[in-house]
Amino acid sequence: MSPKVLIYGAGGHAKVVADLARLCKIDIAGFVDDTSADRDGQIFYGSVIFHEAAQARHDYSDNDLGVVVAIGDCAARTRIATELERQNFKLLTLIHPAATVAQSARVSAGTVVMAGAIINADVAIGKNVIVNTGAILEHDCVIEDGAHICPGVRLGGGASIGSQTWIGIGAIIKDRVRVGSGSIVGAGSLVLKDVPDNITVYGSPASPRDNIP
Repeated sequence: MSPKVLIYGAGGHAKVVADLARLCKIDIAGFVDDTSADRDGQIFYGSVIFHEAAQARHDYSDNDLGVVVAIGDCAARTRIATELERQNFKLLTLIHPAATVAQSARVSAGTVVMAGAIINADVAIGKNVIVNTGAILEHDCVIEDGAHICPGVRLGGGASIGSQTWIGIGAIIKDRVRVGSGSIVGAGSLVLKDVPDNITVYGSPASPRDNIP
């Protein structure tokens, strides 16, 4: 039996992940929407929706079925992936054929790399990370578990992104700068110095803000 992927999530990002899986010649076993029992059994983007991941598991062996958590929220994605691993689901890594990934780069389980992304020498990417369309990660960057690198982001060499951190569309992170865990960098921001854990910054240059308008 050819490998299948169960996509956890049934929204916009799940559609993008489904397209990526199909490009990688991996069939879709279904989607999971645990927030709405009313969607159980409905067809979404060409495949069935399950209310629980365990429903799909009955039809496949452990070697034939993998899972990707296709949810944009970093904390939720990490939490769900951790629980799925506890249930012995296998996390798949998906890399778009139009992405460029250096041989020395390391991409961990559950991570998705979208079209046009460039991941250069000795980049280390943790588990359940999203490297979105057209993002550039220069040499020696470190991306910790559960981060989301949004479309068009530029990370200078040696930059590091903490766990469950959101780097907004088109943001630029200067080389050797660290953005702490659980933080948010607003779209289009220019980050020139280290960002602590669990704060929001935006602007050019980026500075801490209570709310993004």
